[in-house]
Amino acid sequence: MASLYSPQSQAGVLSFYDAPTKGPKINPKYVLIGVTIFAIAILIANHLIYY
Repeated sequence: MASLYSPQSQAGVLSFYDAPTKGPKINPKYVLIGVTIFAIAILIANHLIYY
């Protein structure tokens, strides 16, 4: 039985994700820290407004 995925189709997906992009290069660690701080700020603001 033939496989559903050929090496050619997988190579196309890999080249899509490996393609260089323009724009800022941000370390994922800083994104997680920023999102966490933002979520905490929203929770604090929500607590101050409604309680």
